Amino acid sequence: MGKEIILSGMRPTGLLHLGNYFGALENWVKLQDEYKCLFFIADWHALTTGYEDTSEFRDNIESMVIDWLCAGLDPEKCTMFLQSSLIEHAELHLLLSMITPLSWLLRCPTYKDQIAQIKDKNITTYGFLGYPCLMATDILIYKAEYVPVGEDQLPHLEMTREIARRFNYIYKNIFPEPKPLLTEAKVLPGIDGRKMSKSYDNTILLSDSPDEIRKKVSMMITDPERIRKNDPGHPEVCTVFAFYKVFNEKNVCEVEEHCRKGKIGCVGCKRNLANIMVEYLAPIYERRQSLLNKPGHVKEIIHKGNKEARDIAQKTMEDVRSVMGMDWISNG
Repeated sequence: MGKEIILSGMRPTGLLHLGNYFGALENWVKLQDEYKCLFFIADWHALTTGYEDTSEFRDNIESMVIDWLCAGLDPEKCTMFLQSSLIEHAELHLLLSMITPLSWLLRCPTYKDQIAQIKDKNITTYGFLGYPCLMATDILIYKAEYVPVGEDQLPHLEMTREIARRFNYIYKNIFPEPKPLLTEAKVLPGIDGRKMSKSYDNTILLSDSPDEIRKKVSMMITDPERIRKNDPGHPEVCTVFAFYKVFNEKNVCEVEEHCRKGKIGCVGCKRNLANIMVEYLAPIYERRQSLLNKPGHVKEIIHKGNKEARDIAQKTMEDVRSVMGMDWISNG
């Protein structure tokens, strides 16, 4: 029997940071050895909130795929493809939108939250409201059995399952209901202690050089009550300690003890962390230097991935057209 299919994707919004790596990419690298993995560049999804300015789309797509490869995704083990290169996605999205009740879209948690929170963009569009149909398309067109998600994303996956059930009930049972593959992501704050986000300019990028990493670590927010080197610290409020818990799990108890007893100052603690991070991230940085000497390599990988994905998507669409009675031309 073949491997079970997993599908996941990312929007091309710029260079990836450590939050992206530990939140998803690290897990993707592990999954590619166990499942048939399809990872896609969700450029149509990026349009739902970024349709007004697409000037950086091409550069963002290439830089994101380079980040994927540097993180350890292997085109011989997984399929990487560009969403907008497969017109089958658009066709199935249209067909699923015909059967999806408006009330389902309006109750989507993300729709309500982002309409309330995003004030600098006009997202009161059909595309933004209907993005759950596009998300369902991305998953169902490959008949994926699993989707790696965190618990906060379960409502979105349940929408896909509901759309699959409705299609199967109205026409014929051709879509499996994708199951969540719950992943426990490691959470890193930004260097200022807030959520790591490009919009806050507080990220450490996967593409950062060792010198850039050291510079950013030196800027990290530490315990504001610790004035002198030998003052007892409170690691639970320290950004540096949050990074130690991810990058140096084996020695985190020792680091905590030294901090609480004032045995190490914040400058020395940052210096140690920077060295650990540089060593940890060295393979990613070295792969990037190698890729920079291979112009056209990313396009070759995506062209190959597009073909592999299209072979699956076209077969699914033949099944969809057949059960919906929309294959009369191909049947003569």
